[in-house]
Amino acid sequence: QVQLVETGGDYVQPGGSLRLSCAASGDVASINAMAWFRQAPGKERELVAGTSQSGIGTYVTNANKGRFTVSRDNAENKLYLQMNNLGTEDTATYYCAASTTARLFEVVQGHAMEYWGKGTLVTVSS
Repeated sequence: QVQLVETGGDYVQPGGSLRLSCAASGDVASINAMAWFRQAPGKERELVAGTSQSGIGTYVTNANKGRFTVSRDNAENKLYLQMNNLGTEDTATYYCAASTTARLFEVVQGHAMEYWGKGTLVTVSS
């Protein structure tokens, strides 16, 4: 079993930045790909960014490239999402997710994630 806890969500003005963190615990050695998803009010959950098991491979959706950066620290068992130039459209609950079976490209293709955090709320508003 893997437990994931997200932190870092906050209220921020348009153009601002936030850094989300996800702390993994439990059977962390079994984790393969990790990813950030988000769900805005009234919308479906969507993939935001992901990393390979090593953290060397990363992926950010086209809509967020240039603004979001994902990174992973396996020594600390943490996943990060640096978000810059935030807009109101980024308002959502952000979830950390992990898979023990899927590689990054499979996550991008829609492979189901096995473990989820409870989410952290990001609100972008003036």
